[in-house]
Amino acid sequence: MIGKVVTFIVSSVVITFGIAGVLILSQRPKEIPPGDGLDFSQTLENERQVPKPLTQVAMRDGFPLQVRRYDSIAPDAPLLVLVHGSGWHGLHFDGLARSLTAVADVIAPDLRGHGPKPGQRGDIEYINQLEDDLADLIKATAKPGQKVVLGGHSSGGGLVLRFAGGAHGGMLDGALLLAPFLKYNAPTTRQNSGGWTNVLTRRIIGLSMLNSFGITALNHLTVIQLRMPQAVLDGPLGDTATTTYSYRLNTGFAPHGDYLRDVAALPRFTLIVGAQDEAFDAALYEPTMGAVTDKGTYVIVDGVKHLDIVDAVQTRETIESYLNDF
Repeated sequence: MIGKVVTFIVSSVVITFGIAGVLILSQRPKEIPPGDGLDFSQTLENERQVPKPLTQVAMRDGFPLQVRRYDSIAPDAPLLVLVHGSGWHGLHFDGLARSLTAVADVIAPDLRGHGPKPGQRGDIEYINQLEDDLADLIKATAKPGQKVVLGGHSSGGGLVLRFAGGAHGGMLDGALLLAPFLKYNAPTTRQNSGGWTNVLTRRIIGLSMLNSFGITALNHLTVIQLRMPQAVLDGPLGDTATTTYSYRLNTGFAPHGDYLRDVAALPRFTLIVGAQDEAFDAALYEPTMGAVTDKGTYVIVDGVKHLDIVDAVQTRETIESYLNDF
């Protein structure tokens, strides 16, 4: 009897590994044309000014995380850490960060795997490394007793959710979410995020199966491609764009599987999204998230697209009002 049980278990494991292997091998990255899903025109125009220089903050493994710092003129201002979205870097926040120095010390990092000095572009060493990096950054820069607000745009907003629901969530006093990614299957997400992504779904399923058995050796494999516009790739910042993500980076840059549990773990937050967002349905954030938390305020800005929400006047005014409460 015991022998039959053992044989059944071994057979089941072998079959599972076989299925995972087939799924992983059956789908590989392919040449995809540059995309039109997201409009970078205003973002590129805003980033032509001379930006704040990058400085370095050492992470627990010695990695020099690249950050831009915008110190406040107010002595008791909170610390605001702004997390960029997929494919881009902290420079996206340069204009917004400059405008907020009256109410906050602002830090805008280039997440590991991104920007001009990414380490391994499009990859990290383990799934929760981005969370650990943000925790290290907060510990290294927050003043004693200073309130900490974590803000994020798009996938960066998803990372804020993951952070709130993860091991370091207790570090946060507040959160700001700019058109955040909740999950691929959330009601807010449009198909392929509005044409921005090419997802290798079978490969993700296969790698997820292996990870459920603790097998992580293939987590460096690419599972998502980003349709970066040709105007970006051919421009002066083209070499700072990131167009593919590994399984471990893609997983660690998003909320946990039960994303509503992460939502419920958020401290008091404000969510801001453009009514014309190409990637997400602005009207569905409040009913989706409000079902599990009453800590949020939701602001929809008329006439604004996904990337442009970062530099919208109403975004700055809403954030200033939120931060003044700290």
